[in-house]
Amino acid sequence: MRVIGTAGHVDHGKSTLIEALTGTHPDRLKEEQAREMTIELGFGWLTLPNGEQVGIVDVPGHRDFIENMLAGIAGIDAALLIIAADEGIMPQTKEHLAILDLLGISSALIVLTKTDLASDVEWLELLTLDIRQALSHTVLKDAPILKVSAKTKDGIASLITHLQSLLENKPHRPNLYRPRLPIDRVFSMSGFGTVVTGTLSSGELTVGDEIEILPSGIKGRIRGLQTHKKKEETAAVGSRTAVNISGIEVDAIKRGDVLIHTNQYHATRRIDAKITLLKDIRNSVKHGDEVKFFVGASESIATLRLLGTEELKAGQTGWIQLELQEPILAVRGDRYILRRPSPSETLGGGIVVDHQPKSRHKRFDANVLKSLEALSHGSPTEILLEASLTLGITTENNLQVKSRLDVKQFEQALAELVKTHQLIRLGENKNSLIISNSTLQNLKEKTLQVVEEHHKQYRLRSGISKEELKNKLKLPAKEFNSILEFLVKNDSLRMTGFAVASPQHKIQFNEQEQLNVIELKRKFEANPYNTPSVKECQQDVGEEIINALIENGELITVSGDVIFLKRDYDVMTLQIKTEIEKRGKISLAEVRDLFHTTRKYAQALLEHLDQLGMTMRDGDVRRLK
Repeated sequence: MRVIGTAGHVDHGKSTLIEALTGTHPDRLKEEQAREMTIELGFGWLTLPNGEQVGIVDVPGHRDFIENMLAGIAGIDAALLIIAADEGIMPQTKEHLAILDLLGISSALIVLTKTDLASDVEWLELLTLDIRQALSHTVLKDAPILKVSAKTKDGIASLITHLQSLLENKPHRPNLYRPRLPIDRVFSMSGFGTVVTGTLSSGELTVGDEIEILPSGIKGRIRGLQTHKKKEETAAVGSRTAVNISGIEVDAIKRGDVLIHTNQYHATRRIDAKITLLKDIRNSVKHGDEVKFFVGASESIATLRLLGTEELKAGQTGWIQLELQEPILAVRGDRYILRRPSPSETLGGGIVVDHQPKSRHKRFDANVLKSLEALSHGSPTEILLEASLTLGITTENNLQVKSRLDVKQFEQALAELVKTHQLIRLGENKNSLIISNSTLQNLKEKTLQVVEEHHKQYRLRSGISKEELKNKLKLPAKEFNSILEFLVKNDSLRMTGFAVASPQHKIQFNEQEQLNVIELKRKFEANPYNTPSVKECQQDVGEEIINALIENGELITVSGDVIFLKRDYDVMTLQIKTEIEKRGKISLAEVRDLFHTTRKYAQALLEHLDQLGMTMRDGDVRRLK
């Protein structure tokens, strides 16, 4: 399914030509018919001799409606540039030609209409030379020029033959399996409800699909589909499609919104792009200018951030970052147009290079410009690698969406990059997170630095807690856990309980600390079952040393205030277990007397053993659990 669009000056016969081709006049509004002027987008279709159906978008030619024209022209496969033979090239002809050039629509036919009003052969030859001169530096420089009369039907058959040949030689749009329908019309039909139309730029839509409207995020379901007023169960990529939606009111959708499958795209308020300015703009473009940004069927006001320069002059090319007032949906590779709001003027256009940059760029950062250049001109592997560098740690699905490569290109590029270790899977399966090797090494270096700094600051601790490390790295839980697991598996880090440490880290006391520890242990040995309290121990040797002795297992805390040497704790535990096995039970008082201690220590130890699941309380006694 293909879609072609008309372009050209007002009253040059675009709508009349479509009627001659399709039998349907595209002007659907009463005002359009009364003024004999296309104001909104019009639509028609025809079947070529080879059986292929072609949709036609008729766009306004009047300068006052140029922005309506942009809503329809961006989604077409080919164009018919209409020039009236009795008038020749006019102002909107030039502007429409410039827009086709900026949008990269190289498949086109130049149609000289109204030839019945200009039969002079010399005039037509001069006009043809004039047209060739105007096309010479555009993507349409080699486009055929055809002479037709919609009134007499002269040349119509030849036009259809050339159109068929043009489309047969043009590759079909790739199916990226992520449907995206930029909405150019919204209306309500009695008995059906909300209907939207647009050209399906990717993927397929099927009756019953759950859908989402971006940027609003409202969700609904496809109730019905039509292509060229024919009901369909599935709408194919590239087709002019009408979608009947249930669950969404007509007032909740506007032209420029995009219909997608749920959770496959995200709206953005920031765009990185390459721009080429037209050669005949009135004034240069400066950093901070307010512009109108047109992509798909959407229109948005944006602040222009020039990268690498303070000013771009007519005809120049450069890099820009757009800060949009309202969120929109665009993806890498989309063509766009910029216009000046007042006085209205088409400034230029180009290609979206990054549709979701993470932050505002430093305007004169050479690395930023290098990255944008790679995204703009790179091979599939370069594009994929650059997308990974931009996203950081990400999923395979997000990486494909960001790169906007088709499935085959993506899988081949991913396999190559993984094989050469430029991309790393943080796990064994396809659902594992993916990270570029350079990003991983930077993150590894940062992680090891945080861990080492913690060891220096707290040399008597076994390591930094996982939660503290996650917070210092400022990573979401899923990404952090994947990175940590990878680094531990590759022996860059080790886990000690809930603490993370470098493999070489050991708790070592200095000479004075060792003497303090020896003196503390003597106190424990002198009265092993009536030990100093935790607070007293901390006062004697310091909290860090006590925590270190607990972490390395030399001391065992059984409550907030009771602590034992490990060997004494083991003796007490074994004796309690032995006594219960002999007699079937033991009381708190019996434990107290067994170790010649006080109720405080006996109770703390028994409650501790209950918590471990070794014993359980049964009235006033304990039994083995």
